[in-house]
Formats: sequence, structure tokens, C-alpha cells
Amino acid sequence: MTTLSAIGTSEDLVEDARQAARAAADSSGITIRLLHQVEEFSEVVALFARIWTSDVTQGPVNTETLRAISKAGSYLAGAFDGDKLVGAGMGFFAAPSQQALHSHIAGVDGRMRGRNVGFAIKAHQRAWALGEGIHEISWTFDPLISRNAHFNLVKLGARASKYHRNYYGQMSDVLNGGDDTDRLLVRWDLLSASVAAACHGKPATLESSAHRADDAQTLLEPSAHDEPTVRKTDAALVLVRLPNDIEALRRSRPETASRWRSALRDSLGALMDDGGRVLGFDSSRRYVIDTQAPYRPPVVSEAC
Repeated sequence: MTTLSAIGTSEDLVEDARQAARAAADSSGITIRLLHQVEEFSEVVALFARIWTSDVTQGPVNTETLRAISKAGSYLAGAFDGDKLVGAGMGFFAAPSQQALHSHIAGVDGRMRGRNVGFAIKAHQRAWALGEGIHEISWTFDPLISRNAHFNLVKLGARASKYHRNYYGQMSDVLNGGDDTDRLLVRWDLLSASVAAACHGKPATLESSAHRADDAQTLLEPSAHDEPTVRKTDAALVLVRLPNDIEALRRSRPETASRWRSALRDSLGALMDDGGRVLGFDSSRRYVIDTQAPYRPPVVSEAC
């Protein structure tokens, strides 16, 4: 890990993070700001309800909780396209000794897909956190959704920390589809040079030969019909491949989607339980896991 002393002073790092956040927002054509008013909280509640459910009265957050989060000084920000709220994120402080924030929920209006609004929100969150003296942000995501794995592990440079089984219990919203809520916990080292580079649009990548080594073996992959296929392996470097579109499978073939949940739990989850390190996520929708060696951070690419 690259430490703060190798990057510059604390003030330098905060200013660099703010520049990256402004550039990300400008590139997305949005503005991002902290939210403080009840009317704004109501907009966030409605936005998240549209994203996660088909019932605008039963979203994942409520106005009262957002008021408490804001009053306590934790993170609550909105992304605006003109005057319209199109994305938001919230997080709360961990124990004081950890100098950390847990990012609980973030979402973007589906009509904004492809404009990197989610990336801009995370860059803003990092800049704000550094300004508050926070050194780490953690959050969870569904490890079966490949675009989320790429976003978190590649584009943001977060590091997979722990596999949690049925973390929230069963959720019947439109995104989770009644499936168990297994989650991958990731940690974002805000003092890392590779994370700083990622926020400037230069994400870290796996070493080009890391997952093409002769001894790399596939533990899990989809069949021709998108069924999970598990293979036996005792290799030091293991590949776990995701289905093409787990969200579509949850709608059209829920039993197959459930089998994928079990297969990923018994592959990626079991490897991480045994000390395996997720080195990254590649362009073929594969987690790359080192089952033996200590964690080696990916190499920063020169390409944007």
C-alpha cells in the first residue's frame, strides 16, 4: 500500500481528491452537493424507491433516517442534472478509532446510465471523507452482478475484504428478486496512490499475465445455457466466472439464479473464508483469486 507520505501532505491529498471529484462531475454533466433540507430528503426517498422497488411508498430509506444521518454530520449527497435529482449516496461513520465511513447506499436514475454518475458520486464521497479526516470507506455489493464487480474492484480500485452470506436476509425488491442477499464487503483505502489514480480516471489493472498463468484453473463458469458449472481444482490461482446477466436470470429463470447464488457462495465465498485473496476482476467477468500468496495490489495502468 502506498502511504500518505509518498503522495504528499494531507492538504495536498484533499485538494487532489477535490479536483478529481470536480472533474468527474463535470465529465458527467452534473453537480453534486451535500443535502440538508427535508424537501431534499424526500426527493432521495422517492429516487431510491424508483430504483429498488415498484412501490414508491416502500423504498429502502425514509425521510426520518436521512434527517438523522444529515444532522449527525455523516455523508448524504445528491447528484443533480440541472435542478433534477438523478443520484444520491449516504454513509455513516464507523467507530472513532477506525477513521472510517461505511457507505450504506448509493443509487442513480436508470435514465442516466452510461454517464458515470455513480463514479462521480464516489469520487465526491472520497473527497468529502478525506476532508473529514477519514482514511477508509467500506461498502457491500452483490458479487453476482458483474457490472458492480467491475465498478467496485476495477474502476474504483476497492479491495475485496470478506464474503457475507445472506447479509440482509431475503429481500423482495425488483433488484434482489427474493434471492438471498449474499454480499461482498470491500474496503477503499483513501490514502492509496492507486485509488487516487482511479478517481482521476486511471484505474488499476491486473498484471497482464496474472490470470493467464499455466497453473490458473477455473473453479466456476457458466454452461452454454447459463447454468453454473463447478469444477474441482487445488490450483494456487483460481478463476470464478459470473453469468452473463444475473438480473435477467432472476426475472426469467429464478431457480437458475438461485443455483448461481449457491455456486458462488461455495466457490468465491469458500475461498475467501480460507484466506484466499481476490486480486481483481477481469474483462471476462472473472474474479481472480490467489489461494496462497499474500495480497498483491494491482498495477496502475498508464491508460485512462
